[in-house]
Amino acid sequence: MWKEIEAREAGKMRTNSFTNRIKSHRVSTLHLSNHKDIVSPHRASINSLQVDLTEGRYLLSAAADASAAVFDVQRATDYEGNGNIIAKHKSIFAIDKQHEQGHKYAISSAIWYPIDTGLFITGSYDHYIKVWDTNTTQVVMNFKMPGKVYRVAMSSLSTSHMLIAAGTEDVQVRLCDIASGAFAHTLSGHRDGIMSVEWSTSSEWVLMTGGCDGAIRFWDIRRAGCFRVLDQSQTQLGRRPPVLERSVTNKVLMSKSLSASHNLSVKPRALQKKSANGNSMKQTPVGRIPAKGSAKQRLHPGMLSCHDRATAHYGAVTGLKVTEDGMYLLSAGSDSRIRLWDVESGCNTLVNFETVRLQTTKAIQLATTQDSALVFVPCMTTVKAFDVWTGRTSLSFRSHYECVNCCWFSSQDQDLYTGGNDRQILVWSPSRLVSDELGDRFVQDTDNWSD
Repeated sequence: MWKEIEAREAGKMRTNSFTNRIKSHRVSTLHLSNHKDIVSPHRASINSLQVDLTEGRYLLSAAADASAAVFDVQRATDYEGNGNIIAKHKSIFAIDKQHEQGHKYAISSAIWYPIDTGLFITGSYDHYIKVWDTNTTQVVMNFKMPGKVYRVAMSSLSTSHMLIAAGTEDVQVRLCDIASGAFAHTLSGHRDGIMSVEWSTSSEWVLMTGGCDGAIRFWDIRRAGCFRVLDQSQTQLGRRPPVLERSVTNKVLMSKSLSASHNLSVKPRALQKKSANGNSMKQTPVGRIPAKGSAKQRLHPGMLSCHDRATAHYGAVTGLKVTEDGMYLLSAGSDSRIRLWDVESGCNTLVNFETVRLQTTKAIQLATTQDSALVFVPCMTTVKAFDVWTGRTSLSFRSHYECVNCCWFSSQDQDLYTGGNDRQILVWSPSRLVSDELGDRFVQDTDNWSD
């Protein structure tokens, strides 16, 4: 740590490099916080957690007792202890079954409106998605769904639409429009319920869904039908080369192909064979069936059916998480497998994540660090942090008494929040050492310099 500080003081290290080094060091020292405690008002399992994307200050939680709560994680409501002072964070407000507009059954998912903490959205097993006004704690919009709501999501990039993607026990994905209060789209393709939905972090139009049929589908909401179905048998090793290297390689290959085409003065004629009546007939390449129409029509019907029924997991897809750069997708399944997918090619990267046990009947919430180096996965009573590129376990967090359902990593202060069936919301914080405090000051200073 001191080497990085000295290098920064001497001007040998750039601001962004220094900030990333400090943050990665803080993540590597995560442990159960001894200075911050979330006082949970929930009386059943915690199903969803999210810190708002605008201020990084308010934690939204949802539970199986049909309750949702909001906490201020930066300003404590009480303090406890003599030698080691623990900041207690009680809920600012909570809604439950007693609320006149509250849900009747378990809330499975709760998210903040991406650009403002004035609204938040909840989805429940009572078949309703509700949009809440944070200031008045009143419902401003209701969407009646055809079945239990497993997951809701909104795009953090969107500037053109206000759509809530809903995954339910119905086979169709529905997009609810806050602006009009109606369903904007119905996406058909899955053969079973949808347990996970995730918007792309590089395009506001691309949606990814994971179903109980084991399929992960990509949708461009501007067009009809999904444009990609992930297949675990289509693979590639490692990650893609950087954009600059790929562009240089493409230019070299293009120049070679152009030079080769110029050197060939005469194109070779296709092989011909004579028919029975003596007329010449052009021979088609082996395996290609001449047909009219689009490329999909040219495919053999059996091949088209196999492609459409491709599976990403041998079981339900219980969790999805896109990396911050939007280039890779992490998926978890009821087959207790974690897979890393290349979003551009749609290939399985064959990263071998170490053996884990995952929940089979419930959707789980994954989290990643800001640099996408680690992914946090609820593995029964433990949360494990895996290296995204090697699949090895970097950290293990054990303090929950029952299964963990959700986790959220706050990139602002590098805190990890986890919730489980033991009704507890635990906070995992970096070590509070002198060097870390100095590092925090340096991070704040460098942020001010960059501004």
